Amino acid sequence: MTDSGRATPYMKSPKPLVVVIKLGTSSIVDEKTHEPLLSILSLIVETAVKLRKDGHKVIIVSSGAIGVGLRRMDVEKRPKHLSKLQALAAIGQCRLMSLWDSLFGHLRQPISQILLTRTDIADRTRYLNAQNTIMELLEMGVIPIVNENDTLAVAEIKFGDNDTLSAITAAMVHANFLFLMTDVDCLYDKNPRTNPDAQPIEEVEDISTIRADVSSAGSALGTGGMSTKIVAARLATSAGVTTIITRSSSPGNIIKIVRYLQALKLYGSLQHTPVTGDEVEDPLSRSTASLALDALEKPPLHTRFLPLPQPIRDRYFWILHGLAPHGTIYIDVGAHHALSDKAGLLPVGVLDVEGNFAQQEAVRLVVVERLSEPGPDGKVWGGTPVEVGRALVNYSAPEIIRIKGHRSTQIGSLLGYADSEYVADRENISLLRRESRPVTPVHGTADEDRGAAGHSADER
Repeated sequence: MTDSGRATPYMKSPKPLVVVIKLGTSSIVDEKTHEPLLSILSLIVETAVKLRKDGHKVIIVSSGAIGVGLRRMDVEKRPKHLSKLQALAAIGQCRLMSLWDSLFGHLRQPISQILLTRTDIADRTRYLNAQNTIMELLEMGVIPIVNENDTLAVAEIKFGDNDTLSAITAAMVHANFLFLMTDVDCLYDKNPRTNPDAQPIEEVEDISTIRADVSSAGSALGTGGMSTKIVAARLATSAGVTTIITRSSSPGNIIKIVRYLQALKLYGSLQHTPVTGDEVEDPLSRSTASLALDALEKPPLHTRFLPLPQPIRDRYFWILHGLAPHGTIYIDVGAHHALSDKAGLLPVGVLDVEGNFAQQEAVRLVVVERLSEPGPDGKVWGGTPVEVGRALVNYSAPEIIRIKGHRSTQIGSLLGYADSEYVADRENISLLRRESRPVTPVHGTADEDRGAAGHSADER
């Protein structure tokens, strides 16, 4: 304590966090017998409840419905027909939730069920409803258990794997950590099963530069593999979520890792906190912080993907990753620069259109080089196409083909009407970014549907 009776900075309590834990089918169900892995499930439950007692909010993204359904119906192998998979999912989902509820019930922890499909995410109203429901459950002290609605989903609207679903869920609620539980401790530069000299990759700042062995496929029951976890990490870190790969058979690692990272951030910030105004530097607090950092016990082996410094969130994340693009618009470098400076997409910057899409559908934005003269194929662009973002368009593909390359004042004469001077408004455009030096973001509240352009670096 100081003379004024206030606690010194290093005595502050760590900030409560939002933690998302993704569990694959192989973490929940035995691959051969299809029996639930009760020992691991119990440890996961204990871990989640301990996180709650530490003041954190917890979400579990759980696979396993089809695996449990296989056991209930004594089916040996995962069937290939969609209708049978959907039926097994319907059978297994209720038993899976009953199992979760029973285990959590022993520790008096309420849970809830959230089932999602791509359609739910693609529809803006349903996306916001899902977000608001999950946020309200967390405020009530409930642990939501999220899964893809395999009973209704078909190939066209499936996430493909729950790694992607967990990343979207983490982004939706502005989570601090996403834990992707798997059958290895971390990523390795080589396959550790066949290469004894394989080295662990403990921290990744830029996913685009990663050189890791991702040859491990999903289990016979699941659909994921290490490559899908890399994709999920890319999605989550773009939204400001620190993403961690660690071993599913040791769920207690989650608590150790969270506490270590909290302490690392707390004591590290105290070491570098500047003294301002009339404050007097407290050498004791700084030396205590240094000693605490030195004394921190190294956490269990894991791979940590650091988040982008200025994350893409809310509406902009939804445009980029919640919607399936229905076509492509090719733009020149000048148009891309204008978008980066917060301008909308004008038809004069559009060089070509691909696909058949309607108004207010999502499209890819691809930058190409404008040619001084059309090439032999009639194209006015060349070079290597580079996707830079996504947009919701104000005009359909045939309409944009007619107005591309023209000024906005000519839209009315070309189409007979002019709904907008822009092919896409700026608030309906989200750009990809490729910064390579992430830091941990500040967890904030959602600011939805107000076009909060200042919330992401692609709007600056």
